[in-house]
Amino acid sequence: MRELTFGQAIKEALVEEMRRDPTVFIIGEDVAEAGTVFKVLSGLVDTFGRERVIDSPISEAGVTGLGVGAAMTGMRPVVDIMFGDFITLAMDQIVNQAAKVHYMSGGKLRVPLVIRTTMGATRRSAAQHSQSLYAWLAHIPGLKVVLPSTPADAKGLLKSAIRDDSPVVFFEDKMMYQVKGPVPEAEYTVPLGVADVKRSGTDVTIVATSSMVQVALEAAARLEGDGISVEVVDPRTLMPLDKSALVESAKKTGRVIVVDEGYEQYGVTAEIAAVIAEGAFDHLDAPVRRMGAMNVPVPFSPVLEDQTVPTAAAVAGAAKQLCGRA
Repeated sequence: MRELTFGQAIKEALVEEMRRDPTVFIIGEDVAEAGTVFKVLSGLVDTFGRERVIDSPISEAGVTGLGVGAAMTGMRPVVDIMFGDFITLAMDQIVNQAAKVHYMSGGKLRVPLVIRTTMGATRRSAAQHSQSLYAWLAHIPGLKVVLPSTPADAKGLLKSAIRDDSPVVFFEDKMMYQVKGPVPEAEYTVPLGVADVKRSGTDVTIVATSSMVQVALEAAARLEGDGISVEVVDPRTLMPLDKSALVESAKKTGRVIVVDEGYEQYGVTAEIAAVIAEGAFDHLDAPVRRMGAMNVPVPFSPVLEDQTVPTAAAVAGAAKQLCGRA
């Protein structure tokens, strides 16, 4: 199986879906000539032209509104929001329009819209360009929220998102665009709402999202030397959430840590911990442990920024405590 970077996998998914379906188009700031600020879409405009790879004005609300309208009238737009922090400028279009049109029309209208955006700290981009805000969107009925952690998942999930008849918000970790991994050459999709066990284990489960999957796998490798067997489960999508897979893993190991790069307070870790506590209570040997980003604006200072998100060492230390090895 060939290896692609995360960014190449994203681009390949878009190319394949645009060739397969002429109603798919991309619109956003700097998506055409610049190929996005992260160069993920470089050259795409040369393949499909300016009518399908469209540079938009600097208005997240405007471009998202255009996407909602296009989706309602038969197109399948992919709206590119440069930084996930900027979805705050488009929340009315996402939350009050895209998420609700199908229900407010009695099912007569649909919004097959994908919003591609980024997440993640440690890029030295400061407080307004480093947040992981997907918990906001997962709170809203009518939206689907996707968090890929590998190139193969990124490609397969994006293809599924584009084909879905519901609005999907697709978060890509900006620090992972150059990370390589195996990606099948044959046509494939990854279904939304199906978790993936990235590593099997018996002593403790680490449920990790997006960027934290690699952190969890590194922690698991460290713990193996201490005789602790770690199972790493990647939900891959927050909405729909594969609750049964999370609960089954918790029942298997009896101990669970939930690791996420979003803010810990009122966040994804709390929801997943609650799902596991309710579904596997009688099988747990310890309370579910949560590890998220510190509840502070992300600092610009590198030494401070690196302290704000969970690390492999911190996750390994938490696992040792749960297993009584600290």
